[in-house]
Amino acid sequence: MLSRRATRIGLALVAALAFTACAPATDASAPPPTDTPLPTTVPSGTKLVVADQNEAVQTLLRASGEHDQLASSVEYANFLGGPSILEAIRADAVDLAAVGDTPPIQAHASGEAVPIVAAKRQALPDYRMAVAPGVRVTTLADLKGKRITYGEGTGRQPYVLRALRKAGLTTDDVQLVPLKAADFPDAIRTGQVDVAVLNEPHFTRYLTEYRDAGASAVPDSETEGVASGLQYLYARGGALADPAKAAAIRDFVQRWVAAAQWSQDNVDAWIDAYYVRGQDLTAAEGRAIVESEGEYSFPPLDDALIATQQSTIDILAEAGDLPQRLDARAEFDTRFDPVIAEAAERSGASRSATP
Repeated sequence: MLSRRATRIGLALVAALAFTACAPATDASAPPPTDTPLPTTVPSGTKLVVADQNEAVQTLLRASGEHDQLASSVEYANFLGGPSILEAIRADAVDLAAVGDTPPIQAHASGEAVPIVAAKRQALPDYRMAVAPGVRVTTLADLKGKRITYGEGTGRQPYVLRALRKAGLTTDDVQLVPLKAADFPDAIRTGQVDVAVLNEPHFTRYLTEYRDAGASAVPDSETEGVASGLQYLYARGGALADPAKAAAIRDFVQRWVAAAQWSQDNVDAWIDAYYVRGQDLTAAEGRAIVESEGEYSFPPLDDALIATQQSTIDILAEAGDLPQRLDARAEFDTRFDPVIAEAAERSGASRSATP
């Protein structure tokens, strides 16, 4: 369940955006000085607002104890989906966010400087295809003619496009239903769509609640290679241009890496903190989710990762979902790579390269 505090912060940000008509703040798109060393000193009183989704980041940082070690004051604001986070960034309401592989592309395409400062890759898929009761989809070819959720600006968007490509289908062969990420679970539960791309804990919760009614999922063997498994931390350009906030973001990245590794080393504690107490699932359901994600690694911010991001840009461009083809290299602040390396070495986290 969402904490009242996080929900209040999120609602306050939404209200602020409404009153400002979502207009970009004066420094929202200011590019960070990527040719200068990262500041390391966090002055007293420095504050960060971190955009979260499903309260995953804040629970991770708090349960691991890393939140209490942060060099700055950090508030977490809960959102559902990259587009709403980007609006908050444009309004200078958020400094840092945990997102999938598509929101940085959305920001880039809109002219905002919101560079990626860290990457985490899970070994197994981060999204799964849930199927509505009474609908039969056992192969990707069965998607033909189906109504499929389509979340523009979220990681679910390229997931659908990759799935169609793997099946030899195009967007003309299916009915894409544009929805906000927050509406995906209800759309599949109520039969508004035949197939919904869900992440955890929504995927497991849907199957648990509706399996007796005939809910199912596209087999993992069918969707192998469709998901990127990538989660990024990306930062507002104006925040990175501020030496105090840049140093605080540097510190947060290190704590985030350590916290993620803690969740791998303390699986039972993580399941209890997040899935049981935070998301109201059973310990068995939480364990199944953890096992479905596989192990985490923190790939270098190098040419291999940039090429992976470029492939996502290309598939979106080919689908006509981008105004122009973009260069993925512009989406990374590689100054943070040594920071990630240091944190990984200290915590024992893997830096396996992105395949």
